[in-house]
Amino acid sequence: MNNLNTPRQNYLLNALPTNIYERISPHLERLSLLNGKILYEPGEELPYAYFPTTCIVSKFIYTQDGGSTEIASVGNEGVVGIFLIMGGKSMPNWAVVRSQGCAYRLRKHIFLQEFEHLPERPNDESLHHLMLRYSQALITQVAQTAVCNRFHSIDQRFCRWLLTTIDRQVSDELIITQELIANMLGVRREGITEATQKLQLEGLIEHHRGHITVLDRAGIEDRACECYQVVKVETDRLLHCVH
Repeated sequence: MNNLNTPRQNYLLNALPTNIYERISPHLERLSLLNGKILYEPGEELPYAYFPTTCIVSKFIYTQDGGSTEIASVGNEGVVGIFLIMGGKSMPNWAVVRSQGCAYRLRKHIFLQEFEHLPERPNDESLHHLMLRYSQALITQVAQTAVCNRFHSIDQRFCRWLLTTIDRQVSDELIITQELIANMLGVRREGITEATQKLQLEGLIEHHRGHITVLDRAGIEDRACECYQVVKVETDRLLHCVH
């Protein structure tokens, strides 16, 4: 999956058997998505499923007093719009592009039509089975994020966030503001500023306005909480992949 301009860079699409992929590939529409692009809002019925290839999408919850936190994120391992297969039609959160790049979208009726196709043999792969396993991986991510937000320090959470982000990129450089990171982690910007300064002083990252480059991944892993590995191991197990 080295070509960044093909649907196959998305793990779920790449894992489909050739016959299924060829059936849906003519309907996949490539998009270039900029930072801040809203894919859906609370209560909105989504007309497409989105398969990121080089972009990352955050799922946000906003409170009445203006607070926010990221409950999950989706990169090239997943799909935005998994709730379409569950029959609920909409979700009470926002899906916003936080790392610009490409994605492929598939119209809702084609996505659901393919989901309803069951394989002829029990061990054959299908979109149906992939979506169910991915749903479990996403639930794991949401649940672990709740635990992480409750019990772990800002420094640990920031390191976890850095790792999950660079896992989904081809570069160790992130173009993002400290304010946006703080909004996603549901903390004060000053906390992210302090965490960033600590990591930079230790030589683990390089930071200048709007840019963070990870210099020592192993060092970041040592400082992250166990939540990163819990989600990664479970996602790899369910999707049979190594990120």
